[in-house]
Amino acid sequence: MVTTITSFGRSGTFDWLYQRVSAVILAAYTFFIVGFIFLSDDFSYQTWSALFEQRWMRVFTLVALLATVAHAWIGLWSVLTDYITNRMMGPKAAAIRIVIEVLLAAVAVFYTVWGIEILWGV
Repeated sequence: MVTTITSFGRSGTFDWLYQRVSAVILAAYTFFIVGFIFLSDDFSYQTWSALFEQRWMRVFTLVALLATVAHAWIGLWSVLTDYITNRMMGPKAAAIRIVIEVLLAAVAVFYTVWGIEILWGV
């Protein structure tokens, strides 16, 4: 039996919903960025910098960053709980899974803090 102590939501239903909502946010952000690049008459550093100087774009990017972290965490948690099981790995499976989850969580926190620093840093 797999416990949901390290899952993102309180149940599989919440994880499923978070996964779908984050996917929609990431799709919208991707379409916007690709559209901006291809539809911009003068795509230069100044144009790109001017886009990210606007507060709404920073907020949109921050939401996309947080959606990426949530989406990745749920996906990785699902893969870990599917493939690192007692049946396949023996009684140490839970410990192995927790170690990997802690490492992945540390990476997620690092990238989130770094992304916020890039977006809102001086």
